[in-house]
Amino acid sequence: MKQRRFGRTNRMVGEIGLGTWQLGTRWGEPFNEAEAMRILESSYACGINLTDTADIYNDGNSERAIGAFLARHSHHFFVVTKCGRGLMPHTAEGYTAEHMEQFIDGSLKRLGVERLDMVLLHCPPSSVYRKDELFTGLDKLVRKGKMAHYGVSVEKVSEGLQAMEWPISAIEVVFNMFRMKPAERLFPEAAARDIGILARVPLASGLLTGRYGPDTVFAKHDHRSYNRNGEAFDKGETFSGVDYALGLCAVEELKKLFRTEDLAPYALRWILMHEAVSAVIPGASRQEQVLSNIRAASLPPLSREQMEGVAGIYDRHVRNVVHSRW
Repeated sequence: MKQRRFGRTNRMVGEIGLGTWQLGTRWGEPFNEAEAMRILESSYACGINLTDTADIYNDGNSERAIGAFLARHSHHFFVVTKCGRGLMPHTAEGYTAEHMEQFIDGSLKRLGVERLDMVLLHCPPSSVYRKDELFTGLDKLVRKGKMAHYGVSVEKVSEGLQAMEWPISAIEVVFNMFRMKPAERLFPEAAARDIGILARVPLASGLLTGRYGPDTVFAKHDHRSYNRNGEAFDKGETFSGVDYALGLCAVEELKKLFRTEDLAPYALRWILMHEAVSAVIPGASRQEQVLSNIRAASLPPLSREQMEGVAGIYDRHVRNVVHSRW
């Protein structure tokens, strides 16, 4: 797999990584440890060397599974984990250096490592990016050897731009065919400051795979059922904030543009056309999905006509819904 430099970490990472929100489970289903290990083993065999997780994913089981894998494979993965969403309540006031250290200590234990490769603040409230004492505290945790690098996972482009005022190493942001705004200002600024970019929610919660239709029924405990209007967390995390029916219309046009029913590899390849992206991190609930995601790495670059076609579909269907919001 083609490698890209991960910003100021100076690490070379595969351009396709592994997201683990749904590692070993479809959203809303019980965690399956055996399937999680199959996903991690397949990723390893395919050349993936970066994985993204969080302390709250599967109640900590995603980190535990990655930790078990690392114990077998001499720390093959560069592991990016996230913390902060475990705060109850999830408020800006809770984002203190002391609380983050507690979360980090938990991740160290679950992953079974002495130092975390990278920790990201997990989509905190916007005002957190103005808390001098928090970022000073994160610098101290780096010096204490609890983590090598830190950064932020953001909901909004404005939050990423503000976070760059601190010595962060990476920004994780929603970026896909339905969420193009980061490419305008965030990516050029990040490149100028040597900050790595992780593209998350790359398939818009599966909508950009092309496998769903108007009759698709999602499980009751799947966020694609209960969070379509932001009832539980930011609406932009579910289908990238796009109304499901509207998204299906845009997906049909994208299928015609690429002359395929299997849109996922092209959606991932579109992201990789942006050089500022260090890695794209699609998730996988089954081993076969890892193999599908990897296909994007072998596709040739998209043509100018294809890129312009995607932009046109975005402008006609999606821009007015999402561009100003995130």
